[in-house]
Amino acid sequence: MKTAVIYARYSSDSQSEQSIDGQLRVCNEYARSHDITIVNTYIDRAMTGTNDNRPDFQRMIKDSSRKEWDYVLLYKLDRFSRNKYEMAVHKKTLRDNGVRVISATEYIPDSPEAIILESMLEGYAEYYSAELSQKVKRGMKESRLKGNYTGGHLLYGYKVENHKVVVDEEKAKAVRYIFEQYAMGVYVKDIISALTAKGIFNKGKPFAETTIHNMLRNEKYTGVYRYKDDVFDNIFPQILPKELYEKVRHKSELNRYGRRSIETVYLLRNKLVCGYCGCPISAETGTEKVGKVIRYYKCLGRKHRNGCTKATLRKEFLEDFVVDNVVKLLSEKQTCDKMISALMQKQEDIITDNADLQRLTKEYKTTELQISNIMAAIENGGTSATVMNRMRELEQKKKELEKAITIQKSQTADRVTEKEMRAFYQEALELEAYLLINVLIKQITLYDDKMIITYNSPIKEGPDESRDFSFYQKTLNMPYKGKKIKIEVTFAV
Repeated sequence: MKTAVIYARYSSDSQSEQSIDGQLRVCNEYARSHDITIVNTYIDRAMTGTNDNRPDFQRMIKDSSRKEWDYVLLYKLDRFSRNKYEMAVHKKTLRDNGVRVISATEYIPDSPEAIILESMLEGYAEYYSAELSQKVKRGMKESRLKGNYTGGHLLYGYKVENHKVVVDEEKAKAVRYIFEQYAMGVYVKDIISALTAKGIFNKGKPFAETTIHNMLRNEKYTGVYRYKDDVFDNIFPQILPKELYEKVRHKSELNRYGRRSIETVYLLRNKLVCGYCGCPISAETGTEKVGKVIRYYKCLGRKHRNGCTKATLRKEFLEDFVVDNVVKLLSEKQTCDKMISALMQKQEDIITDNADLQRLTKEYKTTELQISNIMAAIENGGTSATVMNRMRELEQKKKELEKAITIQKSQTADRVTEKEMRAFYQEALELEAYLLINVLIKQITLYDDKMIITYNSPIKEGPDESRDFSFYQKTLNMPYKGKKIKIEVTFAV
């Protein structure tokens, strides 16, 4: 029995979901007429064919290594790719995996001449894509030369009227205020607080710091718009004087790199909270008398003199201990066994809960038994027309059930062994420390005599499901500067 998957795609220009439906219909008709069983479909919506950066396309290429189907069925070859070089590379990968690419609407004979014909079709697809791209770019440039708005994210302070960008005067006042305040040395967070107090918001919400920083570096406010090698001064009306923009841009660039080390990664940034005053604990840098640079974590409350006396902790010491604690907790046999058991059970649930496969298998066995009974009747002389018609019906039914079972099995073919699962688990624990901290830890609350590490809760399968995580609770002692600090491990609720 020949099996295949369908790959369908439409690009964003003048196509829609109906294009996918049409491709699938034609491919399914082709499969029926050629006695091919379709076991899966891969679909990329609004994705260009000029490159292979398409999720379902990449998944299809990867899945072909399992060698569970014989063909990739396409509506046309240009659905596979509009780049002949990438097409050649990926088709070779498929051939190495025993998979052949078939077009449902383009007849390509199984002969040496097919090589020339297929190359011509692939070359035409790439030519069409390049020509269309050139026309679009030329049209967009003409629109810009005329001063028309060509779409995309519209910068705060402007609005569009009749395809032209005009100044939104109310928002423009806020833009000027932001630049003037920043030029005078006011911090971005304080600018946002002032805007919020004045009732000035961005899309109904207080401005985000990243939004303000992006505005401060945007040259369009001076009336200049750069696109690749072209400069346009007739699209965005000027809101700011050039001198003010340059002053702010220069100051923004200095602040962007001046106070944060771009060579040092603070693993616990945005994870630490002071247990006494509740303020965040941030990264700090100092220099000893001998000139040695030291890095540590310090409570912002103490830094701003709110009365907090939380002691500082050296960066290397604190980070090493937290990472060691995470790895140790997850490497303990009890924790590891529970995690592996849960993962293996989840895999079995997915496979065994396939009710359709169970039903089809049962029906297939029943059909086989009925065929055996009729064969026994024929051997005993029962050759009436009714018996023979029934035999043909059952044979056809058995063939259809075989196809349906093949499809269902292909969806649950991969089964990871417990050994493989444990190997993957151990490999995950050896990932870069930043990934472990970022994914697993929700918050670390620091005191002078203890710290509370709060992990993100494991995923629950239902809103009413309750689990016992008491076996995770740990209390450890960590020596630091002649004293011991208690370590408590909890899970976020």
